[in-house]
Amino acid sequence: MFRVEKFVGKVMATFFLDEKGLLLLQFMPQKTTITGQTYANTITSLREAIKEKRRGKLSAGVLFLHDNAPVHMSAKSQAAIRQCGFQQLNHPPYRPDLAPSDYFLFRVMKKFFRG
Repeated sequence: MFRVEKFVGKVMATFFLDEKGLLLLQFMPQKTTITGQTYANTITSLREAIKEKRRGKLSAGVLFLHDNAPVHMSAKSQAAIRQCGFQQLNHPPYRPDLAPSDYFLFRVMKKFFRG
């Protein structure tokens, strides 16, 4: 039997998308912070997810777009991106009408969490 809780706390998720949909979704343990090392590990997991889900994509080249948060720009994160062979794109200035996560995320997450 399931019990409904009024408040279970915040959940932090890191997700990666491509033109075909969700590549990787990782949830952070409660009360942890994303550091350069954890983000670098996530990027390595992303490479493995691409290898499994999108055969041939790694050899064709991966264009990597993420925001310019300090953890994303840390030396460890940047080294992981280079080591995985991803070509990093410059993050454009924020425009709410063009935010990729706002445009794609909610449709994908509704489909992923349905049922």
